Amino acid sequence: MGDDSRVVEESRRLTIKDIAQKLNVSTATISNAFNRPDQLSEQLRKRILEDCRQLGYDGPNAAARSLRTGRSGIIGVMLTDSLAYSMSDPVASQFLAGVGEVLDKQHCNMLLLQVKDEDSSYKSRQMESMVDGFIIYGIMRSGRQFERLMQQQKRTVTVDFDMDQFTSVNIENYSGARASAEHALKHGHRQVAILGLRLISDYQVALVSHRQLLNSRHSITVRRLDGYLDALSQAGLDPEQVPIWNIPENSHRIAYQVASEILMGPNRPTLLLCMSDRVALAALQVALQLKIKVPEELHIVGFDGIPEGSNLHPSLTTVHQQSELKGQLAAKIFLGQEADRDVVLPTRLVVRESCPAVGCKD
Repeated sequence: MGDDSRVVEESRRLTIKDIAQKLNVSTATISNAFNRPDQLSEQLRKRILEDCRQLGYDGPNAAARSLRTGRSGIIGVMLTDSLAYSMSDPVASQFLAGVGEVLDKQHCNMLLLQVKDEDSSYKSRQMESMVDGFIIYGIMRSGRQFERLMQQQKRTVTVDFDMDQFTSVNIENYSGARASAEHALKHGHRQVAILGLRLISDYQVALVSHRQLLNSRHSITVRRLDGYLDALSQAGLDPEQVPIWNIPENSHRIAYQVASEILMGPNRPTLLLCMSDRVALAALQVALQLKIKVPEELHIVGFDGIPEGSNLHPSLTTVHQQSELKGQLAAKIFLGQEADRDVVLPTRLVVRESCPAVGCKD
């Protein structure tokens, strides 16, 4: 027992310098073996790790390294939606998977944080102080939490919105939405409704006017709306006469309620332009329950390209975005693996049964 306790005590006292001297290599080589395996050959890394194991050394002290370098190896991913929603939403979960894939390879950790409009809790401030910087996903509006983040002056990448002082990763929201609307309007639709998402600051289901809309620079869905409205104008329709619904949350439940009101009301539209596939799929369910034939009597177009849209009948015409790649690029830019520049990823129109090409039999 005495000998064992001395071995344990000795292993606890070992530093990276001690190990480097014992193995006759640099401290950087030891650090890379544990933290940056891509910097060493696989054979050398395995040998160093095995030698360290036999010496009872399990890696550089994370707390000491953080104090020395000012880095913790933890990246804060700040979500503007609830954690539960972000875990279940297909687009958000694909984005997080992309971020996680890159961080895994670099042996970094992810700390999920939630944006809170009026947050002043000590616990939130404490968690924010732990991270090397932030990837902010969604819309970060002004408030105490926003001001606190700005004061920290940490590395920050924004996703799906723009801020002058930070690098951003976005998709072609405007052109993707416009292409989908132009495709649908070739069928000659005159009765159109737009099912929008988070177009106004208030959390409410409502018909909205152009005066109420958020700034398009800070809202991906207003950019999509601009694409729809320009396509309507090009087709000879008055955008002011097209009803625009605000859905405050990208949920099936709320979208189902809105779609029910639209499709059971007077002057039923023949085309629904939906700003997410979740909204579009809820509208499709309502139509089928009301015995409205899709696409013979109603065309529906979504946005996002989630897998569920291709598995139903009728399958969903949509705009596909590269959600996982968006997460990968945000993480790589944050870590310095990609150039520090704004990125806008292309989208792709996917034509399926809910709004087929002109000339196809509905």
